Formats: sequence, C-alpha cells, structure tokens
Amino acid sequence: MLRRVRLFLTLVAVCFAIVCGPAAAQLTDRQSEYYQGWVKTADRAETVIEDNRASNASLENLRSEINGYRDDFNRARGANTERIQTLENQIKALGAAPEGDATEPEDIATLRTHLDEQLNSLRVPQIISEEAFSRANGLISEIDKLLRDRQAKELLERGPSPLNPTHWRPAWVDVNEAAQALFNEARRNLSTDVVHERLRARGLGILALVFVAGVLLFYGKRWSEAAGARLRALGGQGSGVWTFLTSLLRIILPWFGVWLLVQAVVMTGVLGLRGTLLMENVPYWAAIILYYDWIGRQVYVLQAAQGFKKLSRQKVTELRVYLDFLAGLLILHELVNLFDQIENISDATRAVVAFPVIVATALILLRVRRVRSVDVPVDAGEPSETARAAGFSQLVEFIRRALFFLGIASPILAMLGYTNAAEAIVFPAVRSLVLIAALVIVQRFLTSVYGWLGGQGDKAKDSLFSVLIGFAMAILAMPVLALYWGARQTDLQEVWSRLLQGFDIGGVTISPSNFFTFLVIFAIGYGLTRMLQSGLRNSLLPKTSIDPGGQNAIVSGTGYVGIFLAALVAITIAGFNLSSLAIVAGALSVGIGFGLQTIVSNFVSGIILLVERPISKGDWIDVNGMMGYVRDISVRSTRIETFDRTDVIVPNSDLISGVVTNYTRGNTIGRVIVPVGVAYGTDTRMVEKILGEIANSNPMVLANPAPSVVFQGFGADSLDFEIRAILRDVNWVLSVKSDMNHEINRRFVEEGIEIPFAQRDLWLRNPEALQGSEAQPSKNTDEVPSTKPSKNPVEMTEGDLADGDGDEI
Repeated sequence: MLRRVRLFLTLVAVCFAIVCGPAAAQLTDRQSEYYQGWVKTADRAETVIEDNRASNASLENLRSEINGYRDDFNRARGANTERIQTLENQIKALGAAPEGDATEPEDIATLRTHLDEQLNSLRVPQIISEEAFSRANGLISEIDKLLRDRQAKELLERGPSPLNPTHWRPAWVDVNEAAQALFNEARRNLSTDVVHERLRARGLGILALVFVAGVLLFYGKRWSEAAGARLRALGGQGSGVWTFLTSLLRIILPWFGVWLLVQAVVMTGVLGLRGTLLMENVPYWAAIILYYDWIGRQVYVLQAAQGFKKLSRQKVTELRVYLDFLAGLLILHELVNLFDQIENISDATRAVVAFPVIVATALILLRVRRVRSVDVPVDAGEPSETARAAGFSQLVEFIRRALFFLGIASPILAMLGYTNAAEAIVFPAVRSLVLIAALVIVQRFLTSVYGWLGGQGDKAKDSLFSVLIGFAMAILAMPVLALYWGARQTDLQEVWSRLLQGFDIGGVTISPSNFFTFLVIFAIGYGLTRMLQSGLRNSLLPKTSIDPGGQNAIVSGTGYVGIFLAALVAITIAGFNLSSLAIVAGALSVGIGFGLQTIVSNFVSGIILLVERPISKGDWIDVNGMMGYVRDISVRSTRIETFDRTDVIVPNSDLISGVVTNYTRGNTIGRVIVPVGVAYGTDTRMVEKILGEIANSNPMVLANPAPSVVFQGFGADSLDFEIRAILRDVNWVLSVKSDMNHEINRRFVEEGIEIPFAQRDLWLRNPEALQGSEAQPSKNTDEVPSTKPSKNPVEMTEGDLADGDGDEI
C-alpha cells in the first residue's frame, strides 16, 4: 500500500512537470543526476526491506545513506520559498487571467507568461524534493521498525540453559582456547623480526610513555591533593567546591596514566588482533573502575559532611565496596561480549560464561538494597526540609523496590535460558543507578558553586537555581538512560531530527528553532518594556505636573502596549504564520468568551479605569460598603487598603458598573459636622458664639467658605447644635473632630454651660424594703486640662464613619 502511495505521488509530480511545459519540467544536470542516484538507492532499500536478509550492520549503513538524502531533500523543499511567494504576488497583481475568448494587452500577457515560467521552474524541484523526502521518511521508518523487531525477537529469544551440565565442558574448552590463542599470538609476534625492529626504533618513546604513566599512576592522587590545597587558598573554604574538583583530578590523572600505558603497549606491536582489540578497551574499563570509585568516595564525603546522620560510616564503607564490585562485574560483562565478538562462540558457551556474572551482579544489587538510611527527625518548622525529605524517601523506596525486583528476576531469566533478557535488565539497572547518583552529586556541586558565588551558602540548596539545574540535568540524562536500556543511537537521532523539523498545529509549524527565537525576542521586548516603565516611573514622570494616578495609568498602559508589541514582533520574526489559525481562533474565541467573560469584563474595565481615571492611586473611595485608599490598579482588579490596614481585592467591573464614592477626586477638601447638645435654659446665642470661635480657631478649617453653627432644634434631652466646617484635607476629619470636642468641653466648663445627659424617673413599688444611706455629694472641680490641636491625623476605621455619626463629607 505504501509503495502505491509513493508511485502515485511520483506520477503527480511528473504530470505537474509535463503540464508546466518542457522547459520547466527539466531539472539541472546536477539535480537530475543526484535524483537518479536517489531513486536507485531507494529501489535497493525497498528490495532489502522486502527480503529481510541483510545484517543489522548493513541496515544501519543503508539507513545512514538514506538519512543523508533525506536531509538534502528537506533543505531543498524549503528553498526558494521567498522567491516563489514574490512571483505569486506579482502574478496576483496582474489580475485574473482572461477566460474564454477574452484577451488582455500583449505586454501584460507576455509578462504573465514569463512569470508563470519562472514560478513553474522553481516549483518543480520543490515538488520533487517533497516527494523524495516523503519516500525517504517512509524507508527510514521501515528500516527502524525492522531493526526494532529483530531487537525484540533477540531479547525474548530463549537459548540454552546455563544450568545444563552438558554445556559446561564445551564452554570451558572455548574459554581455554581463547586464552591460549591470545597468548600464542603475542608470543609469535614477539619472536618476529618486525617486532624487534619496532622495539629498537620506538624503544625510547615507549619507555618515556611507561615512565610518565607510572608517575601519574603512583603520584596522581598526591598531586591532586596538593592542587586542591592550592585551590582552597583562593577562597570558598567550606563550600565543597574545591573538594569536588580535587576528586575529579584524582580520577583524571590516573586514567591518563592508564591511557599512556596502553599506548605504550600498542606501540610495541607485540599484541596480535585479539590482544589489540582487548587492549583498546582497557582505558574504558579503567574509566569504569575510577568512575565507580569516585561515586563511592563522593557519597562518603557527603555523609561525612553531614555527620553520618543518614548513613552510618559502616554503611557507607559497605556501599563503596559494593560499587567497586559492580564496576568489576560490568568489566567482566564487557569482556564476555568482546569474547563473543572475537571468537564467535556458541549460544550455550555464552550463556554459561555470562551466567555467573549475572548472578553476582543481581546478588550485589540485593545487598545494595539492604543499605538503608537512618530516619533523621526533620524540623517541622521547615516546610522545605520536610518536603525534600519526603520526596527523597519516596525516591529511595522506589529504587529499593526496583532493585529487589531486578535482583530476583535476572537470575531466574538467565536460568531459564533468557540470557539476553537477563543482561538487558540487570546491567542497565546498575548503570542507571550509578548515573542517578552522579546526577545528584553534580547537582549538589553546581548548587554549591551558585551558593558560594552568590553568598547564599547552604540556603542555595532550597533556591530556584537548584531546582532548575536538577530539572535540566534530568532532561539531559534521558537520552543516556534510553541508550542504557536498549535504544539505538539512530533512534535518538531520529527523534531529534523529527523535533527539529517541528510539529504542525492547525497549519502552523512549531519547531525548537522558531520557538526559542520567539522566546528570546519576547524576553528582550519584555525586558525593554520593564526598563521603559522603570524610567518613566522613576525619572521622567515625577518631573512633570501629572498627578500620581495619571502617572500610574501611563506606566501601566506602557507596559500593556510594550508586552503586546513584544509578542507581535516575536511572532513575526519567529516566522509563525497565524493566518491559518484565524478560523480556529474565531471558533475558540466564542467558547472562551463564554467561559472567561468575567475575566474579559474585568480586563476591559481595568483599561477603562486607566484611560478615564474615575479613581486613581491614593484616592479615598467607598465601593459596595467598603471604604479605604486605592493602592494599586491592575488589569483585572483593584487593591483597596481599608482603614483597618487590610487589603480588599475589588474586581474592576464592580468599579465601572457599581456606585463608587470618591472622597478625594480632584482635591482633598471635605466637610466635617460636629454635633453638640446643651441643657435647656442655656443662652443659645452664647453657645453659637463659642462654637463659632472654636471652629474658626482650628487650623484645618478653611476661612472661605466660613464655618457655620446651626441650631438644629429641640431634642428630647438637649438643645441640639452643629458645627459645619470645610477642611483643607478631609483625611484629617477625625483629628479635627476630636480637637473640636476637646475645645468644646473646655470652653463649656469655663462658661458654666451644662452638657445634658438623658434622665429617667424611677418608681419603686416597695421602698420600705430598702435600706440605704444618703449618698455623699460628689465633688466638682473647675480645673480643666488645657487642650492642644493634634499634630497628625487620627487613624480611621470603617466604624468611625458609620451612618448617623455626623461625619457627612
């Protein structure tokens, strides 16, 4: 079916080329030759896939060749896009072509023909490249599927059981013969004149390499400690940075010594083919030993720095021994694989040789599982410590269960003859476990460096940087883990290639390149917008006569416009063509409009507030019974600080659609009303005069309009008066009212004016039952303390401004 589709696409391309005319259908000689080579390669690949007899190595080579063609066709199908668009616009500018017997001017017809020929000449290679790219994609997918099927079949294939005694002697014979062959090759080469001549010619260089290698192997650790001492003298004592770098030198210098020693042995020419292949793997095996020993040492250093709270010294030492054993077993596993490749041994021999390594590795994994941490009490007052400890415990428990399963399953599979499956489980588990440990160690090191450079110290462990570094390292480790667990390198390359090509969403292609371009451009635009806002807020606007509310509106509006322009420019530069999403966006906008209509309403209301400015930052307002000062106007809501020092978040739509009382809109002038009651029989004109003098003497009361004293009427217990005055700043209303009351009390006492209080007559039914004494007359003093006006306004609460208290502003 797939071949029929490819044939149909090819016929379509050919038909298009024929319709476009002979001149346009012809590719250049170089393009035609390259395309013919591709057709032959594709036909050969289809034959190989159908036969399914080629080796894995041959399929990998064929895939690599096809992948090269695919990359070229991918570049070619996107070539001349701008030129094609320009020609299409030119043809569109000429108008529609005449239909039927209609004609158009000769010059326009000639120009249209010329433009059509150019357009077709550019489209033909693009269409052919598109068809070839699709075919290459399909062939690569078929090859990958074939290789994966073979890999799965090999993994699940059952071979001879290593517990069968009939396989033991042939396996021993094969191992013995391989060792003898290795020894005989070296002995024969050593007796040849060629090797003797090479030793004489390269003897001095070989001795120099051996000497340097020996020095590095014996003195590398000592030199590493000396270098660490010098580095610690630069500063950062106690951060662990230089200790980490010193530990790296402890493994780099000895490994370099091993590599020099291997080069010296290879230069002798004594080794044969087997010995050379074996010696080429020695640096890799040495790296495994040093790497696993480094992991164990870092665990020891980390636990020692913590006082061995989580793992005791004995447990850490035991864990280091297990890591060294695992390194040795991994090397034995690699040696078994090399033995299989060189000698081409039977499946039975390989099962017998690999079985002890698998069992020993599984047993050590079970022993590692038994190394448990001590439960350390965590301070409940530190949420981050509690969460981190809980997360770490869950991770450790998961690893323990996985190790238990793998330690049990691997030997059982090997005993049943599933040697490949057992190896594919136990050894990747070891590598993954050590890789996770290495990631944790490196993450702690980078966090320590950040804490040292930033001066945060141990606090850097709970910083955002530590989390981001851990997340980034986890992402980078995923390809390595995939390779450990059987993924082919070409699989990862294919995933990366598909990722680079991008994915299509509603006709818009999103790839890492244009996505990161969008992020970078938007981040730059966002940063410039914030810088512009900061300059307006701190430098330019304070020097103008614009009120604070207007300044806040200008800064906020600049931010919204800047972010919108940054997004628009980023989309344009990244190359996102959003025209194809217009219909989808229109359909989604209806549903989003219903679901987010409240948010949209608040957003629009916020813009209206910034433009019309019925309220501004710092205004004293009353909305829905909530009274306070406007502290911030955002795009969705407004924050009001009440007189109780609590923040109230009010949706912007309530400020636009509801009734809002703004006491300080435009100015801070307001009125205060102070009610006063005097006893019946008091001279009302005198009271009026005294209250007028009190009102005029207050510094916060305006002289124009002058304050007034109103005789309200005859109350139930008193003659009711009111002082009505206009204040310079209404925010001082409580202070002025308090000062006036103090002054009224003082003047009334001086003038002998009585402030009445409610009196009631009490009738007793049985007074004879009561016994009491005459009350002593209370002493009255004419001494009245002096009062002074307040220097600061009194803090107000909403209860102070309740209805009916006389504070009508």
